[in-house]
This record gives sequence, C-alpha cells and structure tokens, in this order.
Amino acid sequence: MTVGRFAPSPSGRIHMGNLLCCLLAWLSARQKDGKVVLRIENLDTARCKRPYAEQMIDDLRWLGLDWDEGPGVGGKDEPYYQSERTALYEAALEKLRQKGLVYPCYCTRAELHAASAPHRSDGQVIYAGTCRHLGEEERAAKDRPGAMRLLVPDEEWAFTDGHMGRYSENLARECGDFLLRRSDGMFAYQLAVVVDDAAMGVTEVVRGSDLLSSTPRQLYLYHLLGLTPPEFIHFPLLLAPDGRRLSKRDADAGLEEAREKLTAEEILGRLAYLGGFNPTAQPKSAKELLSDFDWEKVPREDIRIPEGLFEK
Repeated sequence: MTVGRFAPSPSGRIHMGNLLCCLLAWLSARQKDGKVVLRIENLDTARCKRPYAEQMIDDLRWLGLDWDEGPGVGGKDEPYYQSERTALYEAALEKLRQKGLVYPCYCTRAELHAASAPHRSDGQVIYAGTCRHLGEEERAAKDRPGAMRLLVPDEEWAFTDGHMGRYSENLARECGDFLLRRSDGMFAYQLAVVVDDAAMGVTEVVRGSDLLSSTPRQLYLYHLLGLTPPEFIHFPLLLAPDGRRLSKRDADAGLEEAREKLTAEEILGRLAYLGGFNPTAQPKSAKELLSDFDWEKVPREDIRIPEGLFEK
C-alpha cells in the first residue's frame, strides 16, 4: 500500500506553497487508494509554536485534506510531533557513532559562512572538513560543545525522482560532512526525517524542489541505517507575484487572509490551477480533484502566482 505524508513545519501561518505540497501529497496517495500520515516537524521548538501547529491542523481539516494517522487521529506510530520523538533520533545517532562515522564539529556559524568557505552555486555551504581530523586533546581543549557531523564518501549518490527525473550528487564535493545534531542539542532535519519516514512506513515523499538536493544525503542515511527509502517526488516551488520565494515571516500568499475571502473549494481550485491540473481555476473539493490529478500535468519549473489570484 502507498503511504504518503505531509510534514509541515509550524513556524508561522501556512502559505499557499505549503498548501500545494499538502494537496499534491494527498492527491498522489489517495489516487492510489493509499494512506496519508500527518507529522508536525517542530524540531526547533523556539520557532515552531504549538498554536501554529493547531491552526495548521484546523486549516487542513477545513480544506478537506484528511489524514489516517497523526494529531487528533492517533495511530501506531505516535507521537506525531517531532519534538516528542528525540529518543528515536538519539538511537540512530548512536548507531552511526558505533560505525565510527560521527565526529564533533566546533566551527561557528560565522566561520562556516565566511566568504573564503566553499559554497555551492545555490549559496549552500560545502563543509570543508575542518574538524574532521581533530585529535582527542584538541577536542578536549574546546570550551563549548560540538555539533555532530557525519563522514561522507567521495562518491556519487543518484536517484530517479518521480517528477523531476534523475538527480545525482557527489556528497564529498557538493555537500561535505553534514550535520546530524546541532551544538545546542537540536537534531538536524536530515536525520529526523529519515528516521521518522522509515518508522512510519512512508513509501512516497512529495515535497518542494528546494529539498531535491537533500535527497542524496538522506539516501546515504537510509543506507547506513539499514532502512528502505521511499519514492521521492519533487515539485516546483510557488513564487510570490514579484518572483520571491514565499515566506511565512512575510505573510506571503497566506491562508489566513484567503480563508476570510474564499471558500475551501475556491482555494483548492486555484491551487490546482497553479499545479496544472485544473484548467480554469473553477472551485473544486479535494475529492473532486482526484479525477483531474496527473503528475504529467504538473509543471517542472517554478510557478509565479498571478497578482490577485487568491482575492475574492
């Protein structure tokens, strides 16, 4: 059986890009008579507030995007808030430690992001391995706790995305040893998402193309932990009318304002129009969109929201 999921991060009020992700994940799983899991990714509890999560849950219910396991429903894989699942991440980290693949890193944010540090074309830092070969005495002399990094091989990890096609990355040259846990004890997204998707039996991950480059790292973690990876399906990002990335902080294309003006069916119909599988943006329920949905209709380039689309 297909098991899909949506895993929003409640760092603010949900925007249309988040909603398109939830809609596509829901349609892709439901069209295969599959199951949907809702997981709240609130590792950063300082930014991800419980009221935002509760509002997000209410928004999804209002839109008719239901789930079979998750908050308010329960299920065999409780809890469904990542902040309550840290024992699972610690166990995975320990397994990697036992393999001799984890080491502490004491680099500051400023050092990592310095102009002299290697960067990818998209601006992401490529970790240079600065702390990889520190000896025990050097580590003991540090006056602060270290973050935990994973040693990566100088080899290519490739996969075929369900929508974007083949993607590959050399982990050593295009990523570097990546974080598993920050110096403040917060577990990194890469480790938590792998552990959770595997534990919850997720077979299909639908998410934005901004996470495409994360997939080789996650596949490497699946391999090291002896877990079966899901199929990955990435879709293009929604952009603001001026071409900017949508931001919860800036309240771009937010649901809060749209919900005051439009019905759930009007919002879903317009999202489906942007997604390429509703030709005239007419109002439709989530269930009505099941017969229209086809991954072949979904664009592969980022989508700019037309001015005023989510106005009355």
